[in-house]
Amino acid sequence: MHIKKAIVADTQELTILVNGAYRGESSKAGWTSESHLLDGTRIDELTMLSYLKDDNITILKYLDDDGSIKGCVYLEPKEGKLYLGMLTVSPLEQANGIGRQLLEEAEKYALKLGFEAIFMTVITSREELVNWYVRRGFNATGEIRPFPVHEKFGIAKEFFELMVMEKFLDKV
Repeated sequence: MHIKKAIVADTQELTILVNGAYRGESSKAGWTSESHLLDGTRIDELTMLSYLKDDNITILKYLDDDGSIKGCVYLEPKEGKLYLGMLTVSPLEQANGIGRQLLEEAEKYALKLGFEAIFMTVITSREELVNWYVRRGFNATGEIRPFPVHEKFGIAKEFFELMVMEKFLDKV
């Protein structure tokens, strides 16, 4: 396992990874594709770069033995908890435990910062994804948020809402 904090030099590789895992033809090789739900790109390099330059945001990257980025996760303190987003694994590497390892590192990071919980938002209709998070200890809070409209990053093919899920962490 090679999980490290991403740096500005990772901008292009991370952008390609995220877009390839969530949108377009390459995403269909994995089970986390959103291409049947949304058109367009998931993120652009300028946005990724802004995340990597923001001292309040951490992106962890999973590196293979050759140093290629095969996964990542976005982490940001919000609302008194650690927000987790953009959990991404290369479609060809999914089901190999990378997502689980990134989640475990995110939990360690949250505890290191003094947070007792992690929260995220998931498209309500993505039952397979919701179930994956439930198996990892996350629960729906009952809160529903509107899906953000970012025309720059694609238009939803139907109406979506986001469910808020959270996991309370065991202090070690």
